[in-house]
Parts: sequence; C-alpha cells; structure tokens
Amino acid sequence: MLIPALDLINGAVVRLYQGDFSQKTEYQFSPVEQAQSYAKAGAKWLHLVDLDGAKDPKQRQTKLLEKLIKESGMNCQVGGGIRTTEDIDALLAVGVKRVVIGSTAVSSPEKVLDWFKTYGPEKIVLALDVNLQPDGQALVATHGWQESSGKALEDVLDQYLEVGCQHVLCTDISKDGTLSGSNVELYQKYKSKYPNVQWQASGGVSSLDDIKALKAINCDSVILGKSLLTNQFTLEDALACWQSE
Repeated sequence: MLIPALDLINGAVVRLYQGDFSQKTEYQFSPVEQAQSYAKAGAKWLHLVDLDGAKDPKQRQTKLLEKLIKESGMNCQVGGGIRTTEDIDALLAVGVKRVVIGSTAVSSPEKVLDWFKTYGPEKIVLALDVNLQPDGQALVATHGWQESSGKALEDVLDQYLEVGCQHVLCTDISKDGTLSGSNVELYQKYKSKYPNVQWQASGGVSSLDDIKALKAINCDSVILGKSLLTNQFTLEDALACWQSE
C-alpha cells in the first residue's frame, strides 16, 4: 500500500529536513485540497504528522485533523506527540483510524503496552525511527529525532510483539527529506526477520524505481511525503507502479 503523508504546522503543509524544525519548507496549498487530490488519485490511507502537537500537546490541531478526515474520506493515521490516553481518545473521537506512537513507546513501554491491550494492535502504529551505526545496528531515536535512545530496533520491537503489534513505521533518519533513494536493504532485513509485521517504509523515496524495489522485497507499505509535494512523480503513476509489480 502507498500512503501519502502531510506534515502540518499551524494549519499549513510543511516538510522538515531530517526532523529539523530550523530546516522547514512551507507549501502554499490547502492541506484539505491536497488530501482530497490524494483520495481522488486512489489512495486509501493518509499519514498525518501534527508537528504543533509534537512540540506541545495543548497545541494539537485536532479541528484540522477532523476536517481532513471528513473532507478527504480517507483512513488516517496520525502521529505527533501522543503521550497520554487522553491524546489517543481525542484523536479516535474525531475519526482517526490509527495513532502513531514513537518516543513514548521507548520512554514509557509499560504505558504503551497497556494501550495495545486497551485499544488493540489495529489501532496503533509503532514508529521506530532509526540512526544506522557503522556496525549495521539500527538505534531508535526519540524526541523528534534529536535524541538517541541507545536501544536497538529489535530490543524495542520485541516487547510489543508480545502484545500483538502489527504495524511498524520505520524511518531511516539519514534519508528523511533528502530524496536520495530508499534504504531498501534496511526494510528487506527487517521484513525477513519479522515477516508477520506490516512494515511501513519511510524516508528518501525519490522515484518509481524506489517503489518497485520496496514492493519486490515484500515491504507492506511506503510513506510518500516530499516526493509527491515536489512532483518527483504523480500519485497516480506511483499507485499504478505498485499494483503492476
């Protein structure tokens, strides 16, 4: 599945370079119209990142998220600073289908393990964003990628598999926002190691060849952000490419 993505600050669509708020590009189009264009192209899911909510949960753009869901008609997964049960309940109440949990899954595993039991694994996407080490180890980063947890992806993921974790969004941080090509080997490694997990690949996708390569290694989903916003290819062409492989 191909999942277009929109990052949101103060009602506007933006892109950050490798998670850095000081390296921000703002796009001059309506997030609702952009989401509607993705739905019209044939996408079924939309990945939304509330960067205001990530910085301060009190600033969460809940009304905009609700509007995007209603007016696009798409299934939406939403991330950005989800730290409490109240955060999850508020998002599910406006129609969010899945919440994306990142830093909290690393810093407060007992809490997030309880969320899996309360809401069910279908409602939670584990966001494991990694910095690759020279020895090939994938260390999970937290807090908007500004800090390293010092924990390997496997060490974080294994505890959540015990409560039925199904969906993992994995970003190679070095690739994010770079349009330098996807780290296909990373997803091949983890898809073969954890074949029952639904992997969402994110970071660096720049061409239809990247999409073909990810499909070829049985990656389940691909997040498309900057590549669509900068017209590297159309979503229609990407979907046709994915379906033909």
